[in-house]
Amino acid sequence: MPDWNYPTAIKFGNGRISELPQLCQQLNMHCPLIVTDPGLVHFSFIKKIQQSLPSAGIFFDIKANPNGENITTGMAAFNRGKHDGIIAVGGGSALDAGKAIALMVGQTLPIWEFEDAGDNWRKVDSEKIAPVIAVPTTAGTGSEVGRAAVIVDESTQSKKIIFHPDMLPKQVILDPELTQALPAPLTAATGMDAFVHNFEAFCAPGFHPMAEGIALQGMKLIKEWLPKAYHDGRHLEARGNMLTASTMGATAFQKGLGACHALAHPLGALYDKHHGLLNAVILPYVVTANAQSIEDKLQTICNFLSIERTMPQATYYQTFLDWLLTFRKELGIPASLADIGIHIDDAIAREHNIAELAYADPSAAGNPIPLSVEQYQQLLQRAIVGESDI
Repeated sequence: MPDWNYPTAIKFGNGRISELPQLCQQLNMHCPLIVTDPGLVHFSFIKKIQQSLPSAGIFFDIKANPNGENITTGMAAFNRGKHDGIIAVGGGSALDAGKAIALMVGQTLPIWEFEDAGDNWRKVDSEKIAPVIAVPTTAGTGSEVGRAAVIVDESTQSKKIIFHPDMLPKQVILDPELTQALPAPLTAATGMDAFVHNFEAFCAPGFHPMAEGIALQGMKLIKEWLPKAYHDGRHLEARGNMLTASTMGATAFQKGLGACHALAHPLGALYDKHHGLLNAVILPYVVTANAQSIEDKLQTICNFLSIERTMPQATYYQTFLDWLLTFRKELGIPASLADIGIHIDDAIAREHNIAELAYADPSAAGNPIPLSVEQYQQLLQRAIVGESDI
């Protein structure tokens, strides 16, 4: 079974969770805190992890979109148990929360001082960041290979990216066996999240051929293996390839993201919806908004992914969009934001200008073309109405 060292130390393969105690020893973690999702606490593999690490504590008071209070509570659990490291096990919420707790346990400034803006990361006392071992149980966020955590600031009801280079986990375990219990709808939503990471990274402006190469291969893996993982959760080869594609997306998006994430972030913070599902629903509308500026990118994607034109004169935009809508439908992804309970005329939308929040989101800077607040409003409305408006 392979060990990789890009962008951090990764152990890939079935059953490699058994190596966790050894990794703890290598990192001098004698009393780690397991940070996990509330839904995973009673799973057998969590029990086995606890049995293999008798001195470990466990913390699972984490929302689907973790907020500042979750991090504060986790820090208290870390200090109360006199822990010396974090084992983050779960989906993106657990991984982000685990990394944020590890960052904050040795700091005196509030977490929002470390938002990814300017040189804020230099305010961190890096010597006091606790070591992290990351064990993803979903294949979507790729947070296990990221240097940041997305945390909701309750005071502004907005998602903020907390960043420091040393937030990158010291060790990662990619064990496909741990993802077999993931239900089909979450397999689809997290898998599409990984696709969006790779897609937006590839389409982001700027010169970064390494990221683009990773993003292309990541999309290809997802096209081939996500339907298999969705239809057969026990398909370990599919699960393994999806875990790989997820790490590739998070590695590639150092090049940038785009309007899909710019909208998904405030929607997730305000409505507490699954981030991957939001990205999956929004993506076709973002492709349409960017169509004129990414035709050459879509040509490369269609050629590399072997997406054939349905009509000889079809543009690559129409070819890709037709494939995307079909792919999304096969995975049971809802057609619109209204289908998941987000409406433009509800109280939350009236209280918060979602388009303005999207415009100000850091991910907006990576969109192929700058979108105005008005254009984000139009994009949001189209995503709420549904596919018939594409």
